Amino acid sequence: MPKSQVRKKKVYTPPSDISPAVTAAASKKPSPVWLPFTAVSLIVIGIAWLVVYYLSSQQWPVESWGYWNLAIGFGCMVASLGLLSRWR
Repeated sequence: MPKSQVRKKKVYTPPSDISPAVTAAASKKPSPVWLPFTAVSLIVIGIAWLVVYYLSSQQWPVESWGYWNLAIGFGCMVASLGLLSRWR
């Protein structure tokens, strides 16, 4: 029985339209130095705000704001997560 010929696979060459996207991905700059420090400090400030609010029997940091103190504490932590999502 005769042996069949082995097919050679063609070498893949990407289209020229896609190659600029690769260079754009390589040109991403690292994040600024202040970004992680700001994010960590926002986390610490948010947790400290909530801890002080609960341990002071809801009199501090600002008694007249009432439950808005919770929004400020959690808002600081959510803002830090937003900053950390942009960290490279």
